[in-house]
Amino acid sequence: MLFVRSFMILFLSCCMAIRINHCFSSNPSSLRTLPVDGHFSFDEVHHAAKDFGNRFQLLPLALLYPKSVSDIATTIRHVWQMGPNSELTVAARGHSHSLQGQAQAHQGIVINMESLQAHKMHVYSGNYPYVDASGGELWIDILRECLKYGLAPKSWTDYLHLTVGGTLSNAGVSGQAFRHGPQISNVYQMEIVTGKGEVLNCSEKQNSDLFHGVLGGLGQFGIITRARISLEPAPDMVKWIRVLYLDFTTFATDQERLIRAENTFDYIEGFVIINRTSLLNNWRSSFDPQDPVQASQFQSDGRTLFCLELAKYFNRDRMDALNEEVGNLLSQLRYMTSTLFLTEVSYLEFLDRVHVSEVKLRSKGLWEVPHPWLNLLIPKSKINDFADEVFGNILTDTSNGPILIYPVNKSKWDNRTSAVLPEEDIFYLVAFLNSAMPSSMGTDGLEHILTQNKRILEFCETARLGMKQYLPHYNTQEEWKAHFGPRWEVFAQRKSAYDPLAILAPGQRIFSKGNIFLMTLAIYLS
Repeated sequence: MLFVRSFMILFLSCCMAIRINHCFSSNPSSLRTLPVDGHFSFDEVHHAAKDFGNRFQLLPLALLYPKSVSDIATTIRHVWQMGPNSELTVAARGHSHSLQGQAQAHQGIVINMESLQAHKMHVYSGNYPYVDASGGELWIDILRECLKYGLAPKSWTDYLHLTVGGTLSNAGVSGQAFRHGPQISNVYQMEIVTGKGEVLNCSEKQNSDLFHGVLGGLGQFGIITRARISLEPAPDMVKWIRVLYLDFTTFATDQERLIRAENTFDYIEGFVIINRTSLLNNWRSSFDPQDPVQASQFQSDGRTLFCLELAKYFNRDRMDALNEEVGNLLSQLRYMTSTLFLTEVSYLEFLDRVHVSEVKLRSKGLWEVPHPWLNLLIPKSKINDFADEVFGNILTDTSNGPILIYPVNKSKWDNRTSAVLPEEDIFYLVAFLNSAMPSSMGTDGLEHILTQNKRILEFCETARLGMKQYLPHYNTQEEWKAHFGPRWEVFAQRKSAYDPLAILAPGQRIFSKGNIFLMTLAIYLS
């Protein structure tokens, strides 16, 4: 064993020496001569230093607009061959919806995945339908294409103007996840470019370790250039419902009952509403009250309310049966009856509902502002403690954006992926989707919101809630190790196997080129 360890040290050291002595020049001009079908931009790169979070701006050296998967592989292989002495890193950039610079690469190469033209979308409508899509494809475009065949993906995010590669590198969660799991539980196959520039097809049966590692892997092991996504028959319409609760425990209990039931709604999400005036009047622009008189008498001012949002999918030919089914499901819930609002919209309109808000915010200049979001996964047994403290003591006056809170079933998640979850069988996604006014020093200002986020995190830590961050962000590897817990060793081993020079996704701040070689040695010696 001692001999094997000594040999591995010698072997790795020699390999690194060969790389250093026989590498390409680390001069950025070497990128200009790379044989790619697309092109590099070295001047117009400032927009790649911005993202939806609008808080971090890391200027890259170059921006690659790939036309083929080969362009991506050639570029990464070039950086890999430069060896550990080169500081070049590579980040894949989708629709720039990252929050804290995760898709940025300081003085590195950013790959514009939306320009990738290698894989034309293909829908297969056989017994087990699927769609093959590029990693840079937007989910909204996948939905539109699949609907032509009467099909649609099973699991979604609330906002569809995101890329396939971006959501699959995290998880992809919305109100369908309680039934179908996240988007990463609905993928058959992927094509990946690793941190060594290898192009590999992977699935549960082929390169399965890479397949599971990339799903929820925060871009650490490879860039997703193609994904085969499971489909199901698409409905025509959606019965969209909102009801209100005054009591959090009742609200949570009803949600948990619904996600456990065999016959239930197709979409289940919850919201927290803090100090909103004329709430039901605002709903009237899109929803109809079941009882207009009672609804008009309801006063929401000054109270923290909990909204349950539900959807039942249907085809137009079974309208009567649908109304009876929805009525039976609603009769089991304990919401305030005066707050029942309903509407019917097309399936496409329902799934793309957040885009309507985006258009309004853009028209008012309120979209490209700082977004200090905080996304947490809270175990079911601790959700009441969390709600009492956060909604009773920390967020009492107002909120600066939607607050989502809804349960999902852990059994619908594949524990072989890189996604990190709480220990319990049911846990809640709690998302504080804040927007900050750049020049404000008040409660809608960035510093105030960041302070609130810090208080929430500190409470979770001191109360030992067993919380895990979704879309996690940490600044040190020790914090990342605590996040992954016992799964850190597997995560680090996968990094050493598929991106041993830590070239990919530097904006996640998990690994750096300066310490990756020592970490690799430690793994081999352990």
